[in-house]
Order: sequence, then structure tokens, then C-alpha cells
Amino acid sequence: MSGFVGVVVSDQNLQSQFTQVELRGLHSSFVSARNESGKITLGNLPPVMCKLKALKDILTEDDISRILNESSSDMTEEIDFESFLRAYLDLQGRATAKLGNTKLKGSSSFLKARTTTIRHNISESEKASYVAHINSFLREDKFLKDYLPIDPSTNALFDLAKDGVLLCKLINVAVPGTIDERAINTKKVLNPWERNENHTLCLNSAKAIGCTVVNIGTQDLVEARPHLVVGLISQIIKIQLLADLNLKKTPQLVELVEDSKDVEELIGLAPEKVLLKWMNFHLKKAGYKKTVNNFSSDLKDGEAYAHLLNTLAPEHGTTTTLDTKDPTERANLIIQQAEKLDCKRYVTPQDIVEGSANLNLAFVAQIFQHRNGLSVDTKKISFAEMMEDDAETSREERCFRLWINSLGIDTYINNLFDNVRTGWVLLEVLDKIAPGSVNWKQATKPPIKMPFRKVENCNQVIRIGKELNFSLVNVAGNDIVQGNKKLILAFLWQLMRFTMLQLLKNLRFHSQGKEITDADILNWANRKVKSAGRKSQMESFKDKSLSNGMFFLELLSAVEPRVVNWSVVTKGETDEDKKLNATYIISVARKLGCSIFLLPEDIIEVNSKMILTLTASIMYWSLQHKADTPDTIPEEDNENAASDESPAAPTDEYPAVVADGYNASS
Repeated sequence: MSGFVGVVVSDQNLQSQFTQVELRGLHSSFVSARNESGKITLGNLPPVMCKLKALKDILTEDDISRILNESSSDMTEEIDFESFLRAYLDLQGRATAKLGNTKLKGSSSFLKARTTTIRHNISESEKASYVAHINSFLREDKFLKDYLPIDPSTNALFDLAKDGVLLCKLINVAVPGTIDERAINTKKVLNPWERNENHTLCLNSAKAIGCTVVNIGTQDLVEARPHLVVGLISQIIKIQLLADLNLKKTPQLVELVEDSKDVEELIGLAPEKVLLKWMNFHLKKAGYKKTVNNFSSDLKDGEAYAHLLNTLAPEHGTTTTLDTKDPTERANLIIQQAEKLDCKRYVTPQDIVEGSANLNLAFVAQIFQHRNGLSVDTKKISFAEMMEDDAETSREERCFRLWINSLGIDTYINNLFDNVRTGWVLLEVLDKIAPGSVNWKQATKPPIKMPFRKVENCNQVIRIGKELNFSLVNVAGNDIVQGNKKLILAFLWQLMRFTMLQLLKNLRFHSQGKEITDADILNWANRKVKSAGRKSQMESFKDKSLSNGMFFLELLSAVEPRVVNWSVVTKGETDEDKKLNATYIISVARKLGCSIFLLPEDIIEVNSKMILTLTASIMYWSLQHKADTPDTIPEEDNENAASDESPAAPTDEYPAVVADGYNASS
């Protein structure tokens, strides 16, 4: 099972919306639509589409014909498989809307980290709120200040988003330092190439902070399609607003729980769930009898807000708010009271009364930021700090979590170690990268009450891993269920590495089935740099000389000469200069088109696993776009490379996994 080749779609964002099982089924339907001349036209699709499971008994053949006619007046137009998939997604959205199901996957862009092409309507109230956020946080930006403030009543937001600068800057507001601004093209007038580079940098950086952009491409942003732009902006703002809702940033949150078991549960909660827990904690103290379970219907009457604000800010407390019977007037009083805490940016009285989940979430998060009302219990805080991972484990957890979320599986990961323990997430990932490997009839979907079902899921994970030639010596599913962090990281590293090597193998049509090894990647990189007339070489992925960043800058320049601005590159002699180069390398690679999740520290400290992923990502981009000839990817072994016998063999960073974990030397 080491050579899975599924249905490949050139648009990775489009492909990531489907499992391979779905793609194979849809491809069969697509092929069946061929007419007598062997072509597939729009007119051939309705009788095939109306039989598909998601559309059957909802949209008739006539409905589908009418919808397709809306997008093209020529039904004899020949289409390809990607156009078929896009048409299917659009029809799926229409079918769901016809059923009245507004809880469509991805429709709540703020509460679910999803951006899809299915939701086409945008809330003007949300748009106005996000514009106010942008005006506030970016008003002093040297480049954007000439374009701000944006008028929310116009399309100025979308016009400004077309060049990509605004979205890149907004990502840096949400997670400072994500994008090296030296990599952003900030001329007043950008050419199409520069504009595309900015949007590529934006999308890859958005994934690297936790946004899910499974079917949004650079062209969507160039065209500034409103629902996609607003959806992406809402995700970025959500990440900023919820950034402190974890024990690492706010250890005082430990006050919300009673014992160590509850602390573990708190660590595994999504940030919005922590926010609800915090709100209910204070409401209970205030004597409020109800439990707030959501940011929409439970907040419409304003009572919870009134109790919360009176508890958090007794100096501004009043009984008038609760005495008021009119919901709109009460909401207005709530906002007036919150303004005294400088919380006035996200909601209007109408937003509260109508139960806008996105904006209520933003409002509650803002209240938390300004007045969380938590005490400083040093004993509890010390206990919470003891449960934090070391720096390297934390960085690797972040990398694998973001990588999994970028795959477009149904489950969104908030805490890697907690979320994989049922085995379900790992099965979803395996189904994505090794189509057909998972026996879903033998899998149990969460929530799982019976512990042995979790073990069954994880046993299947281990079985598939062994079939993929992962090194899993004396490992059982129960090790994952128990949350063995070293083992989980070791398994995920082999999983990520397998994925990278398979992608490279699938692009090497001349390889005749020969597996790609670490040595191939290292040799390709060295030869690429040498062919560009540069002198840098990499002895191995642990080569300490890589810490100054010069080799990767030369490699990036070799695959695309115009992508590196050498005038901003340092010599990398001091720690500060190394940090500058490392940050620039990551942004330039993302700007080129590499989907990577490492941090500058991984380059500076020469984390060999992350160095391998960076090199492989650059190689993958180069093979995709430059059609390297066979002799640029040498077949001979490099005595300094980490050569493997199989695509998933252990490296010296992650040697054979044993029952009690792995002995990582890095």
C-alpha cells in the first residue's frame, strides 16, 4: 500500500474538499456523461447530476438544467472534470438551500473555521463590523493609511482586497510576525504576477495560522468575490479575538475548573467553548440560573449580557438594564455599559436581538480581553504551567495540527494530542492521503462512549500505518488512546513525510515507480543551487550551516529568480540576522506557493524534520511549475543524506517507534 495514486485534481484547494472515495465516484459519473462524440458538455450533465446522492430527490433534471444555464448560455460548451466538480458544489449548495438547511458546512464562517463556495450571501452587519475592525487596527499602517478608513456602505473593502496587501496585513495583526512584510508586494499599482504572489502568500499564511481555506484560490481573491473575502476576513479576526483563550496565554483560566482531570479537558476545548465556559462561570457567580450554550438564541434577550457586565464591572453596574422590557432598548443599554469598558466595536442592538452568532462571539471575546474577572491563584496557575509542553514539542504539535487542518477533512483540530485519541481524526487523514486504506465499517465516529471503540479505531490506524511501511515496533492502538505524546508525534511525522514523498513520486513520471528518498530531495536541492551558479551546499538536513538561511534563499532564487529580493537579505552572522533571514525564507516560500507550517526557530535551530519539509515543499513546487528534467533529480545515493529503504522508513530524528514512545535525538 505504499503507492496509492488517487484521482488527482490540479487545483489542490478544490481537491481538498473531497475524499478520494467521493472523487472516484464523481469521476465515474463525469465519464458516464460522455456523448457519442466522446465529449462531455454542460448539456450532458443534468441527467447524470440528478442521480447523485446529494442531489437526488431534491433537484430535478430540469432544475439542474436551469441552474447550469445561469452560469453559461452555451450548453454545448465542453467542460473538464474540475468544472464538473465546481458545478457539483454549486448544485449541492442549491440543494441544501432548497431543504432550508442553513446550517450548511462552512456557512458560519466565524464559528466554524471554513470558507466554502456554497455561501454566497453576506451579512451587511458583519461586513460593517469587520470594516470597523480593519479601520481600527490598520489605520496607522504606512501603506494602508492612504486607503483607510473604509466606508462599509460601499464596495471599497473588496476593491482594496484585490491587491492582497490588506489581507496579508490583517493576518499579521491577528498573529504578529506570521508574514515578513518585506515579502509583500506593496507598489501602488501591481501587475497580475505581483498581485497573484500576494494572494498566494496570503492563503498559505492563512493556513499557517489556522484558517481553513479548502476551496478558495488566488483568482477568487483577485476578483474579490464578496462571500469568500468576508469569510476569510472573519476567520482571521476570530483567530485574533480568541488568541488569549488558552492556558498558555491566560493561565488564570485554570480557575474555571476544579481538578487536574478538568484541566486536561479545558486544554482540549476549542477557544469558543472556553469562552462559553468562562461566561457561564461568571453568570453562575452572579446567580443567573440559565446556561448559555451558544452565541445566538441564548443571548437574544440580553439578560445574560446584563448579568455578565454587572459582575465584571460592578463600578458601572445598574438594575435599569434588567428592568427594561423592550429587547432592543435593553440591548442598547448593554452596549452603552460595555462602552465604559471600551467594548463597542462589533455589535449593534439589532445584532444582539437577532442573535448574530458571529458578532456576539466577537463581542463576548472583546469583553474577555478587557475584563476577564479571573483571580490570580498562584497554586492553580503553577499547576497549569506544569502541564505545558516543552518548546520543541509545542512547535511540532502546532505544525502537525495546522497541517491536518489544511487537508480539508471534516474534523477541525484545536488540540492535537487530545483530538487524535479517539482515532477518528487519524482515520480521516489516512483516508485523505491513502485512499481506500480505511475500512469505515469498522470505525466508530465520535462522540464515543465505549472506550474499546476508541481502541478499535486506533488499532486500525496502527494497522494501516504498518501497511504503509511506517516503523511501529510494539505499538498498539491503546498507546494513542492513552495520549502518548512522543508516539503521536512520531506517527504524525511519518504520516506527513509519507504524504510529501508520495506527492513528489506522483510528479516524477520518469521514476518508473521508484520510491523517492530523503537522499533524492537533498541531492536535488544541492544540484539546483549549483546549477544556478551558487556555491552553497547542504551536507544533510542537520547541517548547522543552514541556520543562517543562505542555502534556502539561494535554492528559492534558483527555482524562481525573481522571488528573492537580495537587497533585504542579511549575512546571517548574528542571531538577529538569522531570525530576519529565517522569517523572510518562510514568507518567500509561501509567496512562491509552498504550503509549509514551520517557524523561524526551526530554521535557526536546524530542526531536521522541518528542514526536510521545507526542502521537499520547494522541490514539489519546482517540479510542478518548471518541469525539471530527469537528470536534475539524481538517482545516486548521497553519502551524507538520510537515505531510506522505503518512503516511510524511520530517520535518526524519529527512529523506530517503540511502545514507550520514541527516542528523538533532535
